[in-house]
Amino acid sequence: MIKKMNKVNKLQILAWTLSIIVCVIAFAAWLPSLHGKFVGVSTYRLFPLFGLLAFSLMWSHYAVSGIRTYLKIPSESLGSYFELSSLAVLAVLLLHPGLLAWQLWRDGLGLPPGSYLKNYVAPSLGWVAILGIVSWFVFLTYELRRKFRVRTWWKYVQYASDAAMVAIFYHGLRLGAQLQSGWLRGVWFFYGVTFLVSICIIYGSKFTDRSIIEKV
Repeated sequence: MIKKMNKVNKLQILAWTLSIIVCVIAFAAWLPSLHGKFVGVSTYRLFPLFGLLAFSLMWSHYAVSGIRTYLKIPSESLGSYFELSSLAVLAVLLLHPGLLAWQLWRDGLGLPPGSYLKNYVAPSLGWVAILGIVSWFVFLTYELRRKFRVRTWWKYVQYASDAAMVAIFYHGLRLGAQLQSGWLRGVWFFYGVTFLVSICIIYGSKFTDRSIIEKV
């Protein structure tokens, strides 16, 4: 029992540490875009930070879930971590597109998706912007898990959320200014690979558990 508790405590520390590290990485990658100007930062320069933070924190959720599943630790043991960090994810999810939409509207360029497609992204990348918008709605739908996760159909929302992570990975890679070159691009690919590993562990465990139940 003591050994199990130590394992849980270590995982809780790892979860918070990992989340803090990815946030620091996001800030470190974003700061050079300010060119040393820390006062009066424009909304156009500010909003990408929240996109980096959103994906990074969601990645840490998947990474921690993969580790937890591999170690066979109950999900309830990380309840406080997921609840608190999920609030942070929701905040940055709202701020990332919200700030851009507000600034475009303030500049007289209309509301999304038209303001994005006509005035912010190249025509050839319009579908990538739409991909981001659709994924954003999926992530917001996932926030309803507290009320609906016991429903039998909720698993499809989870599948959609997992697919949205893949879409946002690509969305950031194509549209993120900090991801077009430099060290963060390599980190982003690391996030992508480890996300897939975590997904394989999580779904592999579910498949194994279901097979055992069916045999019994």
